[in-house]
Amino acid sequence: LTGLAGKRVGIIGTGATSVQVVPHLGEWCEELYVFQRTPSSVDVKENPPTDPDWAASLQPGWHRHRMENFNNLVSGLPQEEDLVNDGWTALVRNILVNIRKGRSTDFSERGLARAAEIADFQKMEEIRARIDATVKDPDTAEALKPWYRQLCKRPCIHNDYLETFNRPNVTLVDTDGKGVERITKQGVVVAGREYALDCLIYASGFEVGTDYSRRAGMRILGRGGQSLAEEWADGVRSLHGMHVHGFPNCYVMSHPQAGFTASYTHLLDEQAAHIAWIVRAARERGARSVEATAAGETAWVEQCVEKAGRARSFLESCTPGYYNNEGMPGARDDRDGFYGGGSPEFFRILAAWRERGDLEGMEVAS
Repeated sequence: LTGLAGKRVGIIGTGATSVQVVPHLGEWCEELYVFQRTPSSVDVKENPPTDPDWAASLQPGWHRHRMENFNNLVSGLPQEEDLVNDGWTALVRNILVNIRKGRSTDFSERGLARAAEIADFQKMEEIRARIDATVKDPDTAEALKPWYRQLCKRPCIHNDYLETFNRPNVTLVDTDGKGVERITKQGVVVAGREYALDCLIYASGFEVGTDYSRRAGMRILGRGGQSLAEEWADGVRSLHGMHVHGFPNCYVMSHPQAGFTASYTHLLDEQAAHIAWIVRAARERGARSVEATAAGETAWVEQCVEKAGRARSFLESCTPGYYNNEGMPGARDDRDGFYGGGSPEFFRILAAWRERGDLEGMEVAS
């Protein structure tokens, strides 16, 4: 980044993007100002060399087994082994340790929720202790500490981010949860003070909440000329998050009304396999079009809304972010969010649907 030499650089945001780029910016620019609304949870990245003998011993199917093991763990489902063993899977590991040591003995739904909350607090205490041990300035260290449950925001894993705030040319500008006030010709204003900059980087997160056409970069038209954005103006309606009544042969691969996976490509892999199965089944029937029926779509929307209640209380307790509509989850979030039963349950629903083989909730036309 030699072009940043001698430059005053600002970056807005302290999420996953910022955590990755801040160490490099701090190394190359003259001055770096990191504008923070809410600190991230930043854990250690354990990335040891891969043992070649271990790699050679892997059997066919190892990748799917590892992927499902990871997804089950981060979804709160205990496994016999933790194949990834990183900061993402630590929460369930802590729950199991507490159970083995007799700290958690209530296995009712409420008891397990309490055990998860305790394990979460233990993990976040580790995160905050690491900040104290790494960042030399106590005020900066305190401002970098996340005070929320770990999965309220996407956990970050990086070994150099915190250390960067020990550099004399790096300043954390904490906005006390308010965000920046405004952008001027000269720089950024926070709490009435203007920070003069030569370069400003926006690392302010994913674009969510806008209509589907804007985010997809295309306008999808259904039968009768209505756009998908118009169809979803009052909330997402779908069958399994992939099929929309009135939009034949249209397959949506995204997360609304589908299972949330920490590794997004896992969801895409499951959706691709499901869509391929439907296309093959339709061809075998000599069909020219496939779409969700109105009844099938309604039934799935109702199931998503019912399942959303499980996550609502958790999200309401979190700090503002795109997970909870900036701290104001509403009725539309029950429809527009992830499938509330979790991705393992969602994938089982898809598998059972394929096993029945009758394309329930879909209309097949020749």
